[in-house]
Amino acid sequence: MTKHPGRGTVAVNYPIGMNLGGDPSQALVHSNPEGQFTVTLSSIDLGQGMKSVTRQIAAETLGIPVEHVYVDTADSDTGAHCMGSFASRGTHRVGNAVIAAAKEARAVLMAAAARELEVNPIDLETDGRGNIFVKGTADRTISIKEASGAAQFKYGES
Repeated sequence: MTKHPGRGTVAVNYPIGMNLGGDPSQALVHSNPEGQFTVTLSSIDLGQGMKSVTRQIAAETLGIPVEHVYVDTADSDTGAHCMGSFASRGTHRVGNAVIAAAKEARAVLMAAAARELEVNPIDLETDGRGNIFVKGTADRTISIKEASGAAQFKYGES
């Protein structure tokens, strides 16, 4: 046989999730007056750790202890929309939905804390242990519980 020069091309496609129609997932994140947060999903945990990973994602995004986050996957009727718990989509699709929802919840929480501390929200940080403080100061602080209560009862947010 004669050798002929040529080129080869290889491609592999491994989609994360279904990807038909955008493969959407949504999450709801809200706090209670005690400073505890609930993540509401319609994605269920089939033993792959969905509740654990979304709990950790929410806690990290919010800047609070993981013990202050509860994940509710109970009801697709009242929960956020999800295409389902199948393929390799859970952490990727649902996790990103939790990040987006937790960022919105954090913004509300930080806005309430800023109003209480009379500073700009951009000047605030969380310590990961349940407190919000003004950057560069140790004495200007408010607890997540106090900020959450103020958001709900003083400012009408949740």
